[in-house]
Amino acid sequence: MLSRTADHLFWFSRYIERAENTARMLDIAYQTSLQPQSAEASEQSWRSLVSISELNSLYGTKYPAINGRSVMAFMVADEANASSIYNCLRAARENARAVRGSLTTEVWETMNQTWLEFCKLLREGALTRDPSALFEWVKYRSHLSRGVTVGTMLQDEAFHFLRIGSFLERADNTARLLDVKFYRHEGDTSTDPDAARDFYYWSAVLRSVSGFEIYRKVYSNVIQPDKVAELLILRPDMPRSLSHCVTRMLANLRRVANPQSGETLRRVGRLEAELAFGRIDEILATGLHPFLDGFLAEVGDLGAGISRDFLVPSTSDTP
Repeated sequence: MLSRTADHLFWFSRYIERAENTARMLDIAYQTSLQPQSAEASEQSWRSLVSISELNSLYGTKYPAINGRSVMAFMVADEANASSIYNCLRAARENARAVRGSLTTEVWETMNQTWLEFCKLLREGALTRDPSALFEWVKYRSHLSRGVTVGTMLQDEAFHFLRIGSFLERADNTARLLDVKFYRHEGDTSTDPDAARDFYYWSAVLRSVSGFEIYRKVYSNVIQPDKVAELLILRPDMPRSLSHCVTRMLANLRRVANPQSGETLRRVGRLEAELAFGRIDEILATGLHPFLDGFLAEVGDLGAGISRDFLVPSTSDTP
C-alpha cells in the first residue's frame, strides 16, 4: 500500500474517533451541569474539558470566561479549533475522499452523509436547542461508521490502518480523561462528605466512556475511584480501556508489519505486557498522574513511530 493512502486511512479513523470522544465528554459535562452545584464546581467541570484537549490557550484568546455555552460552541462548531467536532468531521471526510477507492461505497456514503447532516444540524441551531441530542447523534454516526467499516470492508491493509488509528486515538483520549478527572478529584478541597456527590462524579466519568453498566456487571459494588481506574486501565475486556486499545493496536500492527516497523512493534508489545501484568494498587502507590503522563508520552511516541514506519512524514503528524 502507498504510504499516502495509509496516512489518509489512519487519520480518517482517528478524526472519527476524536469527534465521538469529544461528543461523549461534552454530553456528560452538559448533563452534569443540569444538577445542583456551585458556580465554582460548574466552571471547573467545563474547564477540565478544555484542559483534556490541551486547548486552554486557544480558548482564552477567543472567549473571556469559562462557561457551558462558550465551551460547547468552542468544542463543537469553532472552525479555529482544530479539535472541534466540526473540524474533526470535516477532516475525516476529506481524508476519506482522498482514498475513496480504498473504501467501500457504504463507508464513503456513511461519512459523506454524516458531514452533510452535521452541517445542516448546526445551521438549524441544534447545538443551542438540544445539545444532548446533537451529542447522541455524533456518537451514533461514529458507531455507524465503525460498524459499516467492520461489516463491509475486506480485512486487508486498508482495514488494519483504519483500526490502528481508532485504537491509538481511543487510548490517548481515555488516558487524558482519567488524568484530568482524577487530578481534579484529588485536588478537590471541599469538605462535603456527601457520598452522593462522589457517586455522581464517578458515574459521570464512567458514562463518558460507556462504562457505567460494565462497572456494575464487573464489580457489583459501589463505585470506587480505584476500581474505576482499574476498569479503564487494566481490564482487557473493557472496549475503551488502555489495555484493550493497546492489545488491538498491536494485533493490527502485526498484520501490516514491514522491515522498518520492528522497533515500533517492540514498544507496543512492551506496553501491552506492562498493562497485562500490571496491578492497580502498584500504579496508585507510585502515582496515577505520573503513570498516565508516561502513557500519554508513550502513545505520542508510538504515533510518531507509526508515521515514520508507514505514513507520509509531512502530513502524518497533523494534530
